[in-house]
Amino acid sequence: MRNPFPWMLGLSVLALQALPAQAQRVVPKLGSICPMGYVDTLNGKCSTLGLMNYTVQPTNGEACPEGWMNVGGSYCRKK
Repeated sequence: MRNPFPWMLGLSVLALQALPAQAQRVVPKLGSICPMGYVDTLNGKCSTLGLMNYTVQPTNGEACPEGWMNVGGSYCRKK
């Protein structure tokens, strides 16, 4: 039986890219660190602990678009 994981991962990435950016209190941990303003919850996620809502989006290995700033952890945050 073939492993469905690579196919499912690719579909998940496409779904994330198609979603418009919105404020998030919890985001997936994409790298070894969390974005600025987020705390590592040690379960593969980063959280603001309910204190703030930031509009963030993954960088996908590219520079942040105009009006966004790089906050580390492979994320850009709306200015």
